[in-house]
Amino acid sequence: MDVFLAEPRGFCAGVIRAVSIVRNTLAQYGAPVYVRHEIVHNKHVIAELEKAGAVFIEDLNEIQDLNRPVIFSAHGVPLSVTEEAKRRGLTVIDATCPLVSRVHQQIRKYADRKLPVIVIGKAGHPEIIGTAGQLPDGYPLRIISSKAEAEALDFSADKEIGMVTQTTLSVDDTAEITAYLQKRFPKLVAMKAGDICYATTNRQKAVKALAQKIDTIIIIGSANSSNSRQLKETALKAGAAEALLIDDAGDLDWKKLENCAKLGISAGASAPEYLVEGLLDNLRRHYDKIKIHKLIIAEEKVSFKI
Repeated sequence: MDVFLAEPRGFCAGVIRAVSIVRNTLAQYGAPVYVRHEIVHNKHVIAELEKAGAVFIEDLNEIQDLNRPVIFSAHGVPLSVTEEAKRRGLTVIDATCPLVSRVHQQIRKYADRKLPVIVIGKAGHPEIIGTAGQLPDGYPLRIISSKAEAEALDFSADKEIGMVTQTTLSVDDTAEITAYLQKRFPKLVAMKAGDICYATTNRQKAVKALAQKIDTIIIIGSANSSNSRQLKETALKAGAAEALLIDDAGDLDWKKLENCAKLGISAGASAPEYLVEGLLDNLRRHYDKIKIHKLIIAEEKVSFKI
């Protein structure tokens, strides 16, 4: 079998920073350390950190010892959560991805100008909850995830409107929605560099390149990971006949590979590289010979300070 590895894949700078923050906090304060929401969406990472003493919660009311630190996840939190933590006197360590924080800053700038705001993203996703939560209750804000929802917006076309997006969306789908919004709302205001992060963009480009030459692609990542799910969808839309999203090699349905001579592999931004290595080890046990090829579309040198 010829195996093509997409590069870049796996951990992005924001995930590396967030996971390092949890580990450093445990080293400094000892266990337990509370983490509001999963630090990143990957069940293996969460299990490792739980074993080390991290306690994952969804609400600050779940904190049993107010003297223990609490970490905000990479997805960010609403301002109401930050204010509640202050009221409780909690030691807060913020692991919000800097690229998500940039979106938060932008949406607050819109609010300072009293602009109505459109958020492109998945309602209910923690990142969108945090982003929308930068604005007060009742603020003129609409969350959309499709062109149909964009068409149903009730904002005036002759006024300035602010727009931000979730950082882990499909690049192509978001571009289509944005193009429509720009046509319908000539005074639309958006971030010049765009909101979708470099890691999401690069991983989707690499998977597109795989799909153009390979029928079967495996994406390693958890089902609740937005960027991992988008990689699977990107592969299918780019021409792959089969795209499998698995947490690890143990989830693989080997029947799907019975007639597969070429296999593409990538991993979501919250999936550690050892899961890719585990899959390759399993492939070596199943096949007489596998030949590894690298498909490189970008070299990532981004890092975020802790």
